[in-house]
Amino acid sequence: MDHDIARLLDLADKLADAARTAILPYFRAPHAVDNKSDKHFDPVTEADRACEQRMRQLIEAGFPDHAILGEEFGEKAGQSGYQWILDPIDGTRAFVAGLPTWGVLIGLYHEGAPLLGVMDQPYLDERYRGFPGGAESTIRGVTRPLNTRACAAQRNATLSTTDPTLFRGHELDAFARVRKASKVVRYGFDCYAYCMLASGYMDCVIESGLKAFDIAALIPIVVGAGGGVCDWQGGSAAQGGQVLAYGDARVRDETLKLLNI
Repeated sequence: MDHDIARLLDLADKLADAARTAILPYFRAPHAVDNKSDKHFDPVTEADRACEQRMRQLIEAGFPDHAILGEEFGEKAGQSGYQWILDPIDGTRAFVAGLPTWGVLIGLYHEGAPLLGVMDQPYLDERYRGFPGGAESTIRGVTRPLNTRACAAQRNATLSTTDPTLFRGHELDAFARVRKASKVVRYGFDCYAYCMLASGYMDCVIESGLKAFDIAALIPIVVGAGGGVCDWQGGSAAQGGQVLAYGDARVRDETLKLLNI
């Protein structure tokens, strides 16, 4: 099937522009923060809700037959085979802490397969796009192609995970094996780590417990830059769960072995 990628990317950019307008007035400013969970701190802010509502309005105006899945307002069915998957603020804990490592995630699936994705960091004026055949960043007005870097072995790799305390049971031991085998380990960057991997500054990201809206936008960015995203068994990560993103297939192969000992 031929996709009108230019038109779809244009809408994705408009969604990201609208998200910037909706979110930035709340960042490092007083606003309400609610907890969505009775088990742990899972914050949602006024900015999350305002941003997702605006993006949904634009999708429904431009492509009324497209489905939508958003973190804050759930699922809207469609008939076209296209589904927009939205996370208005990925990294809400960073957002409420005043740290600029959160991002707006805008993914588009067709028949369940990732097609294109955008990660926008409004405060830093950075936008990362992935699409069939490539990926690019636009940082403070300058657009460049994205390319992952070569990394022949885990001992040379820079590894990231958002929060190692989110791993449970055997996952803790699995992550510890990869951590010990890696050269550098950095924590706490949510979606931003995937974009640094796509930019050639990191080599792998390992996560668990992700939802589709946590990863949908990031898969096309990493894949378009020459890397890949899979689950811990090497299969599809399109619906989240246990996720491994990598820049070099040699790191993927070694990491999968370490995760599954």
